[in-house]
Amino acid sequence: MAKIKHIAIATQDAEKTAKFYIEVFGLEEIGKIDSPSASGYYLSDGDINLAILNFKNDAVAGAEYGQEFSGFHHIGFQVESLEEITEKLAAAGAATRDDINRGLGVGMDRSHRGNVEVKYGGPDGVIIDVSETGWVGTSPLPR
Repeated sequence: MAKIKHIAIATQDAEKTAKFYIEVFGLEEIGKIDSPSASGYYLSDGDINLAILNFKNDAVAGAEYGQEFSGFHHIGFQVESLEEITEKLAAAGAATRDDINRGLGVGMDRSHRGNVEVKYGGPDGVIIDVSETGWVGTSPLPR
């Protein structure tokens, strides 16, 4: 069974937003990001990775959001098999988000390991990440 392992919040002030979740809920800062696509923080409760992201361009934020968007952005599931989940997502009518995958340099290419491996569009416009390897600061899938 897939497990929710990642939630991302887009913000215009990553430091302020991360500080809120650290101080109020006791989440631990487990990493920082400053890449061409986004800057921000990775926080964790030990089971789930919470990304606080300030997107730097519309391509990686997704055209429907844009880099100025603030709020819930996407959810990530760790899966046992990318091939199996690809079939299930296709059967459910969920298309790959090739626009975002290209912007981030991810997709079904196995050379990219860790965090998101492929992004899809889900119901209600929600962006879905899937990964076999999971996210930093999360517990492993039960075997």
